[in-house]
Amino acid sequence: MKALVIIPAFNEEENIVKTVNSLINIKISNVKLDYIIINDGSNDNTLDVIKKNKLKFIDLPFNLGIGGAVQTGYKYALYKNYDIAIQFDGDGQHNPSYIESLIKELNNGCDLVIGSRYIENNDTFKSTKYRRMGKNILSFLIKIFTSAKITDPTSGFRACNKKIIKKFADNYPSDYPEPDTLVSILKDKYIVKEISVEMNERAGGTSSITPIKAIYYMIKVSFSIIITAISKREK
Repeated sequence: MKALVIIPAFNEEENIVKTVNSLINIKISNVKLDYIIINDGSNDNTLDVIKKNKLKFIDLPFNLGIGGAVQTGYKYALYKNYDIAIQFDGDGQHNPSYIESLIKELNNGCDLVIGSRYIENNDTFKSTKYRRMGKNILSFLIKIFTSAKITDPTSGFRACNKKIIKKFADNYPSDYPEPDTLVSILKDKYIVKEISVEMNERAGGTSSITPIKAIYYMIKVSFSIIITAISKREK
């Protein structure tokens, strides 16, 4: 099987080489693992670092946001006929040693597998209270509208099969997409599973999520989840 690691990157000049290097030695039986960086209009030296180190990339002409960057990766995966796509942040927070476990669950019949920090309380670097509060609210809403228990709805560490690759290549929310896409595919009766993972602190640079943005995110995505669930019910 061919698997593609999609790495969205915005202003990750300090982290992107380490992130790619962490993937190079991952060997999975019967799986050819590739990667593609989606440089999302970075305004630091990310693109120069990528080119200098001869990394594989797609350069977006301007910043589309996380949704547009990730959807670009899914479109590339669909075009290149990959069997599996794995979302993997460019900031060094995701641990590549769990990729094999994600793929294993896909091979066992799942359509989407999520790496969760909260199944076994693996929030090792302790996300902020604002993020944890938002996570709890989103998990509650997802449970109400889909009956599915999702402990880490904002996790960007996910793997999916060809059916979901095509779905996400065709339509992907532009802003903070993970919870919204979860509701959509759960309502469409796809099989979703979480596995326990540990994540690392950001290796360098600064997160763009401030407390104010976290609150805005929670409110915006909560409304989006409700609208997505209602629209699915009406179809």
